[in-house]
Amino acid sequence: MPWNIFQDADGLPRIILTEPTGSSAEVLLYGGQIVSWKNVRKEELLFMSRKAHWKPPKEIKGGIPVCFPQFGNLGSLEQNGFARSRLWSLDGDPSPLPPANNQSSVDLILKSTEDDLKTWPRSFELRLRISLSAGKLTLIPRVRNVDNKVFSFTFALRNYLSVSDISEVRVEGLETLDYFDNLMHRERFTEQADAITFDGEIDRVYLSTPTKIAIIDHEKKRTIVLQKNGMPDAVVWNPWDKKAKALPDLGDEDYKTMLCVNSAVIETPIVLKPFEEWRGYQDLSIVSSSYCSGQLDPRKVLYGLH
Repeated sequence: MPWNIFQDADGLPRIILTEPTGSSAEVLLYGGQIVSWKNVRKEELLFMSRKAHWKPPKEIKGGIPVCFPQFGNLGSLEQNGFARSRLWSLDGDPSPLPPANNQSSVDLILKSTEDDLKTWPRSFELRLRISLSAGKLTLIPRVRNVDNKVFSFTFALRNYLSVSDISEVRVEGLETLDYFDNLMHRERFTEQADAITFDGEIDRVYLSTPTKIAIIDHEKKRTIVLQKNGMPDAVVWNPWDKKAKALPDLGDEDYKTMLCVNSAVIETPIVLKPFEEWRGYQDLSIVSSSYCSGQLDPRKVLYGLH
């Protein structure tokens, strides 16, 4: 078998992906959500809230949830859509993707249910391939319209990244771009800084972003490179202290060791005609040394000059 599946303590089916160098990932069928990604040294690379709710129908705060068919509160559905609070299935027919013959991929599928059709009357198939390789975690989401009418949706992969100290982190690749500031009634601004650093709450949707974004963690001497296609927007979020205390499923101090940098389609929703399919792509990879160590020029990471 390319992976192992078992029932965890909360009764949720959990899939364990491993690869020969020793890294691992854990995926729940609940939400189709990655809840752990560890490197070869068994260090956790994803953030998980200390107060996360692990039982349906609550969402699980942390890991990589899938936001579909709505991101945030930009519509009439529940916050971030319903895909993250549904039980997905293993997908026996992942075509037209090439076969995943290696030891570390799993294909999941979510189809519209009668309950979903009451709140969002559109028939869909949402597929997600999750692949693990040395130093890299890849996600390929696909949405197919199996309805007889056109529909549109917004989408995001919400990457909760584990960081050493949020005040020591910088994000590069978004400079000079326009963004919507959700803390300022979605007013539009242009990023003036040469890198995003953190000293307070942030909730921004960056627009027309590059295919590569670097999250540089000085203290851990580690850079996470987010590479994406088909998802032109990027959300950067950290609740900081006051918001963290107000969120019931987040620890008061959790904001210090987390950062969300999301691959997203928000400004211009995806429109699918009957039987059309949209495909996105995201991979997260680790560069062992950081800009702070003097061994890595983030421009080389972002623009492929290394």
